Amino acid sequence: MVNKDSESKGKDKKEIVKINKWDSSAVKNSLDDAVKEVLTKKFNYTENFNLMDGRLAICTIAVGVAMFALLWDYLYPFPQSKPILIFSVTTYFIMMGVLTLYTTYKEKGIFAVCIQKEGAHKGNVWIASSAMEKYDDKYELNLSLKDGKTGNIRSTQSVKSCANFITVDGVVCHDLVETEVTRLHNSLLNERKDK
Repeated sequence: MVNKDSESKGKDKKEIVKINKWDSSAVKNSLDDAVKEVLTKKFNYTENFNLMDGRLAICTIAVGVAMFALLWDYLYPFPQSKPILIFSVTTYFIMMGVLTLYTTYKEKGIFAVCIQKEGAHKGNVWIASSAMEKYDDKYELNLSLKDGKTGNIRSTQSVKSCANFITVDGVVCHDLVETEVTRLHNSLLNERKDK
């Protein structure tokens, strides 16, 4: 017979995920996920996926062109399909260049865009981006606030060692991440009140 108390405790517990603390991209991605969780769960903001949808649209066009070339070459074997193949290959590489420019200059390390749907600051957009060099322990978190009424953008940043947020065993301390994100969040809101 299963004890109901132990069953409910199992549901309340969060699954602990261990990461390789020496893998900087795994560390960065885990910290990014923890920051996103704070914005969406604690502050109850709604995540906006338009930035990622732009990347998916570029990739869809590139793959569509490649699939068209494959189909055309199947229907009209090589000598006949040569102009279409040249066009498709050129278009594919151009789209990959566009994708590189999009991720470098538009996304700029942004991993979360959240919209405030409730409260006094309804319509505000919160943008979280991060950076972490390959062999560096410094995790740079940028949090920006785009005012829903005026359109003004304010931002703040935190640069701390990833050891401040991850245990020796490679477990992300969500409470420490939450404290840091809350501090940045409140500093942007307080800056607005001061003006």
